[in-house]
Amino acid sequence: MTTSTATTPSSAYESLGSGAYRASVLTRGPWHPQHQHAGPPIALVCGAIEHAASEHGLTHIARLTANLLRPVPIGELAIEIATDYVGRNAGHFSAKLRADGKEVARFTALAQRENEVPLPAGLPGHPLPMAPKDPEESAMCAFPFAGKHVGYADLMDTRIAQGHMFQGPSAVWFRLRHPLLDKESPSDYQRVAVAADSGNGISAILKFESHSFVNSDLTIHLLRRPQGEWICLDARTCLGPNGTGLAESALYDVRGLVGRAMQSLSVSRRH
Repeated sequence: MTTSTATTPSSAYESLGSGAYRASVLTRGPWHPQHQHAGPPIALVCGAIEHAASEHGLTHIARLTANLLRPVPIGELAIEIATDYVGRNAGHFSAKLRADGKEVARFTALAQRENEVPLPAGLPGHPLPMAPKDPEESAMCAFPFAGKHVGYADLMDTRIAQGHMFQGPSAVWFRLRHPLLDKESPSDYQRVAVAADSGNGISAILKFESHSFVNSDLTIHLLRRPQGEWICLDARTCLGPNGTGLAESALYDVRGLVGRAMQSLSVSRRH
């Protein structure tokens, strides 16, 4: 059960103009009360990259990689976008996210030009697989940290499609309850980005109360443009014996498989 009240902010961020934003408490993550969950700022930067790519007619974000250098504080942020290379059918872009005068995350992205290409029937592996259940058939569920503070658990509507959240492999549908920016609808790609960073959480195999399993990066690969409000992560975590691990998620919309996400994990006991 979440802590949403009449005082809950209306959006995750407020635009301050010229690439600057102010985060609300809806971005708060589970590891520290003054730090954001990585999903919202990744989605915020994704939108800025989409805008830069669209100026070149590149409308599909095929890959987005976020290198999370430092915890992202709940406060003012600034985004810097660079166009690294644009060709006929694809372009490479990079971005920096700054807070309190420090670079807190660095991004690279591949954007592609979309062209209608009819596919022959009977291709191996096609039609692509669907999520285990549709969102309408999936039961409502809540993060184990929900209710402690207003934060990411209030920003997202979650429904369990398979397994049990934070108890090993599971599939969970995500939908934004509030917009990223006030009076602005999130893009299809932002809906994926804000959810995809949760793969290590929903598939956790260590107890949240006793261990930290924070990701230092996130890479999202998308085979096509996602569609609709709901994004499903079918996630699993694999851990090594030396404080490292990997979380991987198959990504679905209501039409079927749309891509995959990977996270490198740093694992430690919590004190």
